[in-house]
Amino acid sequence: MAAAPPIPVSGKHKNVPVSDENAQKQEEDLGVLFTDKFLGDSENVTLLLTLLEEFDFHVRWPGVKLLTALLKNQCNQVQGVILVSPMGVSRLMDLLADSREVIRNDGLLLLQQLTKGNAAIQKIVAFENAFERLLDIITEEGSSDGGIVVEDCLLLLVNLLKNNSSNQNFFKEGSYIQRMKPWFEVGDDNSGWSAQKVTNLHLMLQLVRVMVSPVNSPGATSSCQKSMYQCGLLQQLCTILMATGVPADILTETINTVSEVIRGSQINQDYFASVNAPSNPPRPAIVVLLMSMVNERQPFVLRCAVLYCFQCFLYKNQKGQGEIVATLLPSTIDANSISAGQLLCGGLFSADSLSNWCAAVALAHALQDNLTQKEQLLRVQLATSLGKPPVSLLQQCTNILSQGSKVQTRVGLLMLLCTWISNCPIAVTHFLHNQENVPFLTGQISENLGEDERLVQGLCALLLGICIYYNDNSLENYTKEKLKQLIEKRIGKENFVEKLGFVTKHELYSRAAQKPQPVFPSPEQMLFDHEFTKLVKELEGVITKAVHKTSEEEKKEEEVKKTLEQHDSIVIQYKDLIRDQDTQIQELREQVSTLSLNSEQMQNQITQQQSQIQQHKDQYNILKLKLGKDSQGLSSSQGEGAHVNGLHSEELSQLREEVEELRRQHTLQHTQLSDKDSLINTLRCGAAAAAQTAEGGAGGSDNTELLGEVESLRSRVQAQCAEISQLQTERLELIRRAEAVSSADTVTVSELESRLAAQTTEAERLKEECRGLREGHAGLEQQLASAQSTVAIEQTEKTKLQQEVQESKKEQDDLLMLLADQDQKILNLKQRLRDLGETIDEDEDELDARDQFGEDDDDDDEDEDNND
Repeated sequence: MAAAPPIPVSGKHKNVPVSDENAQKQEEDLGVLFTDKFLGDSENVTLLLTLLEEFDFHVRWPGVKLLTALLKNQCNQVQGVILVSPMGVSRLMDLLADSREVIRNDGLLLLQQLTKGNAAIQKIVAFENAFERLLDIITEEGSSDGGIVVEDCLLLLVNLLKNNSSNQNFFKEGSYIQRMKPWFEVGDDNSGWSAQKVTNLHLMLQLVRVMVSPVNSPGATSSCQKSMYQCGLLQQLCTILMATGVPADILTETINTVSEVIRGSQINQDYFASVNAPSNPPRPAIVVLLMSMVNERQPFVLRCAVLYCFQCFLYKNQKGQGEIVATLLPSTIDANSISAGQLLCGGLFSADSLSNWCAAVALAHALQDNLTQKEQLLRVQLATSLGKPPVSLLQQCTNILSQGSKVQTRVGLLMLLCTWISNCPIAVTHFLHNQENVPFLTGQISENLGEDERLVQGLCALLLGICIYYNDNSLENYTKEKLKQLIEKRIGKENFVEKLGFVTKHELYSRAAQKPQPVFPSPEQMLFDHEFTKLVKELEGVITKAVHKTSEEEKKEEEVKKTLEQHDSIVIQYKDLIRDQDTQIQELREQVSTLSLNSEQMQNQITQQQSQIQQHKDQYNILKLKLGKDSQGLSSSQGEGAHVNGLHSEELSQLREEVEELRRQHTLQHTQLSDKDSLINTLRCGAAAAAQTAEGGAGGSDNTELLGEVESLRSRVQAQCAEISQLQTERLELIRRAEAVSSADTVTVSELESRLAAQTTEAERLKEECRGLREGHAGLEQQLASAQSTVAIEQTEKTKLQQEVQESKKEQDDLLMLLADQDQKILNLKQRLRDLGETIDEDEDELDARDQFGEDDDDDDEDEDNND
């Protein structure tokens, strides 16, 4: 296709000579035409992908060239075919592993075309281990000192990573950022850089910027910034920044790259603040860069890069902002060294308008969203000339503004003043305290000036609007109401709003609002800063409303604000109260869980004690039987009594041992009873406290149950006291019976009976507890039964509904059968009419046939539903 002959322009066999540009265009048009013909059948591309698997050089290499040409002519169409082709991308990735360099290199060019603007293919290529292979090739070819192959690899990497968050995350997670550090290791001798090395290093820096671009998601950018600091990549870039002999374009791009690596990252910003230039004495890198920014002999792109670096250093960095402002304060100025603040002031008041603008924007970034530094900067005093008192920095800015300097200088100063006094009532008061400022602003706004001055008028209107919106009415002559009256009399509200709207309608405003980096084709077009466009967008609407509001509306707004503040304070109090109650409820829940665990432990102890009590009851019954037998033996005869006494003495020793054992057990159980009494008291106290602190809450219901349990325990204790009295009566009876046998036995039996009575009392108490638990279980069973009855009712209703549905389906089936019979009869009648020679309209036949087919489909659908 590239070697196609020129197309005849006119004549039958005559070629008219054309220019090279026209010939190239005709060749491209012819190539696109042939590509469309080739892609008419997608199987051609599939066949071509299959041929690329052949290892034969004379097959594979022309196939790569042909596919590359197809992608150049019809990229989207070929990408779509390759994307749906099985293993299509994988076959192309195999080209990078080919041992023949010519095929590998052309494979790189092919993949460059393939990955353009297609995120899906980019992801597939990345997950086919492309990053590993490309980085290996770059290392083998000599990194930045390599040839055109390194450039092709870097271009492919940029295609894979730019605007593709998935591939960026994969690149970071695969620890490939660490492998980029050796690319930027430059030696001491930086003279004689080849053009290819400059190109390679440009692409490497661009690759770093792709990973930390401000357009990426904040989380992904922050993660990459952290990795670049940890692996030493940022340190290596700062080394290039401070090295000598580096080409100017590489130095500029390195500054831009460092800017985005540190932007919004506190740890990276702190490291950058600690970097010193290799000078004698050492100077901070920030100071060295600012010296280049305010030097009008430096290249324009380099000065823009330094400004961007300074802006990124201060972005969301209140610590860095404080350090910059501190270099301007009287107590920190060092006359023997040059500081960042001194350089900014020097640039602010120099004769070069670009230096004025850059210094004003840089100083505005030191105040961005930082009320403390805005107030601190009000303390800065400047010595204008010998013999005259010093003036404040704020006043000096307004003095230069009123002198009618260049538009670029005045725009920079107005942006600085707007940023400075916005959201800072103290700064507004200082600005209004100078009697000349307000008349100057109103004079600038009310004049009818040229096109170039409209922007200055709009910024003056913005500055005056800020003085109204953030005015605390501390100056009697310049309250909000008086300033609005001044605008209405001298300017006119509609004219004021119209002048204010000039700012956002400016062409350069829209360009600056697109991205943070200041990129301008010429120095004269540097008029707006990206962060300042955000401020204008935020303030334009509120200033317009503030100017049109009456004093009554403002009073109402103040009342509403006060009401809202009071409401907010009440809401905060309620939130605190709710938070405290949540804490208390959580504590009560923990107590309830602890008490539940204790209750389970007590239940286990009750079970063990019930078994012990049962054993004691059995022993008690045995003793009662033995005592009865002994009394009968004593009354029968005296001779037998001697035998019984001998036997009784043996049993008596056994009884004494048993009594001792019972005494020990009784002591143990008495201790357990004391522990339980103390636990009951603890539960009672905890329940009372919970009832007071958590009224109506979830914890309250649990504590109510605990109180009920305590009351039930109290009733059980009373019942046990009654049983104790009854058992004491039985004990007296046993004592009388035992006295008939022997006085010593009576004492032993009485002690035994008292211990047994205590054990019996404990057993009865535990029985009562078990009975209470059984009652609770019975209640739960009743609830379960009611729930089951409800489920049964619902099930019955469901069955009825299903029956009704079945009946309705049967009726529909019957109707469908009738309709089918009628349709069949109609068709038979029509057929008879045809046979008899009658003519029937064809449209009616088609309609009938369509109806017939539709009904058949409906029948099929209903049959399927019935089957389901």
